[in-house]
Amino acid sequence: MKKYFSFLFFLFPTFLFSQHLPDSLRHWHHGGMFALNFAEASFTDWAAGGENSVSGQTRLHSFINYKKDSTSWENGIDLAYGLLQQGRGITKKTDDKIDFTSKYSRYAFERVWYYSALLGFKSQFSPGYNYLGDTAKTKISDFMSPGYVILAIGLDYKPNKHFSFFTAPLTGRTTIVQDQKLADAGDFGVDKAVYDAAGNKIKDGQHVRNEFGGYVRISYKADIMKNISLTSRCELFTNYLKNPQDVVVNAEILLAMKVNKYISASFDMQGIYDNDVNIAIDKNHDGVIDAYGPRFQFQQVLGVGLTLKF
Repeated sequence: MKKYFSFLFFLFPTFLFSQHLPDSLRHWHHGGMFALNFAEASFTDWAAGGENSVSGQTRLHSFINYKKDSTSWENGIDLAYGLLQQGRGITKKTDDKIDFTSKYSRYAFERVWYYSALLGFKSQFSPGYNYLGDTAKTKISDFMSPGYVILAIGLDYKPNKHFSFFTAPLTGRTTIVQDQKLADAGDFGVDKAVYDAAGNKIKDGQHVRNEFGGYVRISYKADIMKNISLTSRCELFTNYLKNPQDVVVNAEILLAMKVNKYISASFDMQGIYDNDVNIAIDKNHDGVIDAYGPRFQFQQVLGVGLTLKF
């Protein structure tokens, strides 16, 4: 748990500052949302059958932005975590996200183009597993395994407060795999371990992979109907130095629907394609893994529960 605390210690000042920002600093704008969703099902001598289950999911979105004259600085963080317990089986994750972005911009030309630099970080809180039945599981990810850091320099097209098209021909992308077993396997594109003919490891797998390429980030946020807001984002990255045709794609859409002051519903969809991330494939659905390879990853989360805005 110590590794989590060091990261949260870094993020906490940003969140705390957003809560106590003096009103006199009129060039700063801050806010966010905290949501807690919970679901439970219980059966006792129920003729129609069923299995007890309990699940919970929490999400925090916070931002603090600065805008004055020709300068802007946008900072945002998205955190999410969810668990599911069904019957007497293994407790499983339903959501796990750490996503931090900071973008600094200065006016360039035509009132809508800005010179911009972006710093982004993505990871997760806890280990992820590939589940085999109700009891067996294989570890496939962890905190900082992977962790992604992006530093991009380019132009940002912002015709209004809702839309942004950021293109960065100069982008560095670092993939971090802290877990040694995952690094030895070469997961997430790092160089894997080297073994001799007898199967003895003679060189550890690398923990870091650096790439240089181009990056595009398109984002849109607006209220599309009364009490319904839409937030969408699409990120594209290509590595100039190796297989530039293999574009990394990360797209997300979030619909937030407000019921009243404290109750709301949200629908989150996310799709990812990364040629360096190998997914276990069961071709004939018999419970046996037949191969590993890149696949389109898709996630959707529907939640209804307590929501607090600040």
